[in-house]
Amino acid sequence: MLSLNDRLRHLVALLAAVCLIGAPIAASSQQDPSSKRQGQQKPTKPRATPPKNNAAAAPVKPEALPPSQIGIGTLAKYAFMVDPQTSTVLLFKDADKPMHPSSMAKMMTLYIVFEELKAGRIKLDTKFLVSERARNMGGSRMFVELGSEVSVEDLIKGMIVLSGNDACVVVAEGLSGNEDSFAARMTAKARELGMTGSVFKNSSGWPAEGQWTTARDLALLAWRTIEEFPDLYRYYAETSWTYNNIKQDNRNRLLKLTPGTDGLKTGHTEEGGYGQTTSAVRDGRRLILVVNGLSSMAERAQETSRLVEWGFRETANTTVFRAGDTVAEAPVWLGSQDTVPLVVARPVQITAPTGQAVTPRVVARFDGPINAPIAKGTPLGTAALTLPDNRVVEYQLLAGTDVARRGVFGRVTGMIQHYLFGWLS
Repeated sequence: MLSLNDRLRHLVALLAAVCLIGAPIAASSQQDPSSKRQGQQKPTKPRATPPKNNAAAAPVKPEALPPSQIGIGTLAKYAFMVDPQTSTVLLFKDADKPMHPSSMAKMMTLYIVFEELKAGRIKLDTKFLVSERARNMGGSRMFVELGSEVSVEDLIKGMIVLSGNDACVVVAEGLSGNEDSFAARMTAKARELGMTGSVFKNSSGWPAEGQWTTARDLALLAWRTIEEFPDLYRYYAETSWTYNNIKQDNRNRLLKLTPGTDGLKTGHTEEGGYGQTTSAVRDGRRLILVVNGLSSMAERAQETSRLVEWGFRETANTTVFRAGDTVAEAPVWLGSQDTVPLVVARPVQITAPTGQAVTPRVVARFDGPINAPIAKGTPLGTAALTLPDNRVVEYQLLAGTDVARRGVFGRVTGMIQHYLFGWLS
């Protein structure tokens, strides 16, 4: 049996061992790299969780991301990515389900403004009066002053760069008299464009009962804006702007973060979360992405950038026909030449996984023989491309050259040859 002294010696040895083991752990847990640079400055207490809108969070493993119906998984509740030049959907996650548009609704307000400018009904220096309703709008603001007159160009920048809810009301009242009438116009324009899942209740995307859109609809709106108003679309790329001596940065962080980004619009509501409609171009190829339902500005920027990079990295476009290439030869009836080349007016491309060789099946469709004379550029048929996913995409075929009508003798000779010998062919 151990004596009291032996027990005390064992206890002291045990305590010493515990201290030796615990010392490195304690030192490691309290180490702060910044303390080496700041002398004796007391280390700050580490936060249990990062701030909501802090810098990019730690990357999530791809296999841990919620899955999508098409494409890779994403933290976004709704997502849609398309290559508009080939109509190929690269990412689809509940993209046809109703969601809150938030400030992405401003894209429709801007579309209508661009349409008015293109038609010449207003000009960039046209001015609209600021009402009390506009001045009192909450949320993100341009800070217009009551009773002032603001130019259309300034209002465009105010809606895009500053995401100004007040600017939207000024536009709505200036174009339609009141916001309810303008919202009805927005919904009607949505139907005209094919945005079947969108209903707008106001010009800014301010939360309202019955106001909905879909990720697919917003991507369509983005593409129509880019395609129809190339000279006005440039406003979407402005990174900051100062109005009324107040400078604000564009909330679209990808303009500075992700190469090739040139628009479009961010959005946020408590009900819908953080969303963004993005477009980027690299080497002449454009991708459009819509995400919504993210938890913070930082997560929105990180996830949107990740998805855009994935789209460009993992897929590529292959040119099947260049603009002006002949797809087929169509027979000509009583023309100066027997056939006319059928050409495509614009490049025909397909999207496929990077490195994968794809040869689509091409079928030219036309009613022939085609009566002469034929003018170059006349629509004569279509080319139907069957893609690897069994989608069929059609492109218009045009006459590639002029074909004159034969003279009287030539026409008579041709008709005789046809009726006497045509059965042999």
